[in-house]
Amino acid sequence: MLRLSAPWFGPDWVIASIQAPNQHYFTTPQGGVGSGAAPAYNWGIRDHWEDAVRLHHSMVMHVLCDLRERFALEPQQCLLAGFSQPVGLNYRFCATYPGEVGGVLGVCGGVPRDWEADSYQSVSAALLHIARSEDEYYPVPTVQQFESRLRLRANDVEFHLLPGPHRFPSKAGPIVQSWLRRVFELRNFRTRSRADCVSDPAG
Repeated sequence: MLRLSAPWFGPDWVIASIQAPNQHYFTTPQGGVGSGAAPAYNWGIRDHWEDAVRLHHSMVMHVLCDLRERFALEPQQCLLAGFSQPVGLNYRFCATYPGEVGGVLGVCGGVPRDWEADSYQSVSAALLHIARSEDEYYPVPTVQQFESRLRLRANDVEFHLLPGPHRFPSKAGPIVQSWLRRVFELRNFRTRSRADCVSDPAG
């Protein structure tokens, strides 16, 4: 995903690519693992999802605090971007720790099933969600509800439904770049230190 998404941001962004903690192999369209299959990484499975969410929050918070200290960044200058599985995890993060990032970019992913639960807070980050019209995991009737659901917690929501399957939308660059200019280039920022970071969510 780093190779595919980095051109959207250009040389002025500091990019930290977090590798998910669980390994698996890419499967063939027939469902098997072909010879020479490349390894891939995931954040967890349904049976242990609460643990996966806690680990994701802990890893993201650690990286955010480290980057803010190293580069004197203000939280509103930070962006979470994800493709597929981490999209919903990133939405959970920004609704659990509002004020820790300025934006969330979700591509070909979902909105958490429990998004309406009282455990989440209002989201201060701007949200950009890009869905695909032929996504085999998120059918159109489902994704058409995403914008209204996201607006239950966030005031700044931008949604796009692009043609194509569950693949990285390389032609979405102009959409992303326009959104980045609106959300990040028109703000005034102040710096803050690691001491301002919230406690590690893993305890």
